[in-house]
Amino acid sequence: MRFKKGDKVEFIYGGTLTQGVVTEIRATNHDISYQIVYFGGEKKIWFAERELLSPAPVLKVPQCVADWYEKYKCALEYSIWKYIYEWADQDYESDFYSFMNHACNNPIETLIKMKYGYEVEKEPLYYVKLPYFGYVTNRMDYTLSQSKTDAVMLTESKIKRMDERYWQFAVLVDEAEGEA
Repeated sequence: MRFKKGDKVEFIYGGTLTQGVVTEIRATNHDISYQIVYFGGEKKIWFAERELLSPAPVLKVPQCVADWYEKYKCALEYSIWKYIYEWADQDYESDFYSFMNHACNNPIETLIKMKYGYEVEKEPLYYVKLPYFGYVTNRMDYTLSQSKTDAVMLTESKIKRMDERYWQFAVLVDEAEGEA
């Protein structure tokens, strides 16, 4: 079986590429059939496995790229090349400039593909557990704050922009919650 209950699938119905969700599976000696719910759950239909496709992965981009795209998307339809060069006007320290400056990100291809849909990547968040000094028996005792109220949740790039030295105190939010 290629699909399981709850999987999103695509199929051609009425000459249109349609998306649905697998709700039931029937296997025979010769084939596997899937019941698909589509059109907001209002319609159901059965398809053989060979008639179904896995949906194409959704393009994921950093927030800075999504912000730039939303600002220029109307103009991009007219002349994408003119606006792609707008990134050069960005601050050299910006996340958008870093994204555009790395060929491995396929920046031009990414911007062109965004008109067909995209999602904003969720950047991992970190608590910055800053050190503080407490007095223990008349001497300074260096310890890290243990309370989330003493910490600030930030992305890696924001932490490093504030001060590169803070990065050593960053703890991934999921890891910090395991400690609590």
